Amino acid sequence: MQQLYQMLRQTSRTFALSIEQLPRILRDAGTVAYLLLRVSDCLEDHDSLPVPRKIELLYIWAEVLAGASAVKSLTTRIAGLDGSDPEVNVAQNAGLLLQQLHTLPPELQEIITRRARETTLGMARWQAHGPYVEDEAALDDYMHEVAGRVGYLLTELFAWYVPAIARVKDELMPLARESGLALQTVNIIRGLRKDYERGWVFVPQTFYESVGLTRDSLFDPANLDRAMQVVALLADRADRHLQSSLRYVVTFPRRYHRIRLAAAWPFLLAVKTLAVSRDNVNVLLAEAKITRNQVKEILLYTKLFGWSNHWLRWYYNSLARG
Repeated sequence: MQQLYQMLRQTSRTFALSIEQLPRILRDAGTVAYLLLRVSDCLEDHDSLPVPRKIELLYIWAEVLAGASAVKSLTTRIAGLDGSDPEVNVAQNAGLLLQQLHTLPPELQEIITRRARETTLGMARWQAHGPYVEDEAALDDYMHEVAGRVGYLLTELFAWYVPAIARVKDELMPLARESGLALQTVNIIRGLRKDYERGWVFVPQTFYESVGLTRDSLFDPANLDRAMQVVALLADRADRHLQSSLRYVVTFPRRYHRIRLAAAWPFLLAVKTLAVSRDNVNVLLAEAKITRNQVKEILLYTKLFGWSNHWLRWYYNSLARG
């Protein structure tokens, strides 16, 4: 697993922090699951791949996950991509990921492969759809495929490990979806400019058309005042999802602090990121980020006090105020 732990750190600092402090079997399962999903991300996002090729590769990967095709049917087709890119390196090592997957208990293998395959097929469907979002329902559909299902996956892993979590699984699952949507909405806000430059606009057309803008004029510096109204609409949606995400975290039994941290850290980092993005024109001109010191502070305080639901609610409100 050491090579996979290294891949995890190279592809996501934030999720590596959350996954690495889980109990060992959940750490291994979480690492494998995250990296399998990064294969899908690579196939969906890689700049050098034309859309028809992306769709083909995503369907091949879905067949590999289902056990219907050999992993070489994918890896030979992406051997020419630049492996110095950490995400490409993960995809090119898909065979190693599957080997590690098959060392996990059968129940965990089933959860991970089912959810990763569902997400991969959802990505293929959205590549075929095209780089635009018609309305809020379409935005939720896209985010469900790429993030909501990930919330389901993690919750199922936690429920397998802890009977007390299994007993509240029915309550957790809809909140897990909302938690995934919360993180994805914040990612969309902070990465608006970067997505636009690669040809995608995840802002509902109904949002920017309501203030007289188009997908291109939304990013014209001459229209910043109206464009920031659109950002505010997205931020309001993120707020609503984050409120459900808070309920998700506090529903986990307090004695399972490490699992609560794995759920709380991405959530609280998203709350802070939204706070610095809401009225920040950089989301349209460049990108908005929180500082490393802010990350360290959130991790430290949550380790110390995150067992308390009262404190988590207070801290959520504190971070949300900026």
